[in-house]
Amino acid sequence: MVFLVILFFFGLSAGTIGKIKGGSFVLWFMIGFALPFFGTLAALFYRRDSDGLRRRCDTCAAILPITEQVCRRCGADLEFPSEALAPRPT
Repeated sequence: MVFLVILFFFGLSAGTIGKIKGGSFVLWFMIGFALPFFGTLAALFYRRDSDGLRRRCDTCAAILPITEQVCRRCGADLEFPSEALAPRPT
């Protein structure tokens, strides 16, 4: 029983850290629950989603991550941009 409580709190810590960094709470909770110490460390060292370079869609001017190939707003197929936008300030 004590082991399940420890697993729960490691899952909770990994889920909270992962959610703060822009990930899914449920996914990071499961990782932290399955890998107690290493899941929390992985969540700590995981990159933030907002730290990456951005691009602007030529069709609808939406701001997207540079790795997107299809615009989420208008569905336009995007070519690799010649210039990138700086990450959003936090």
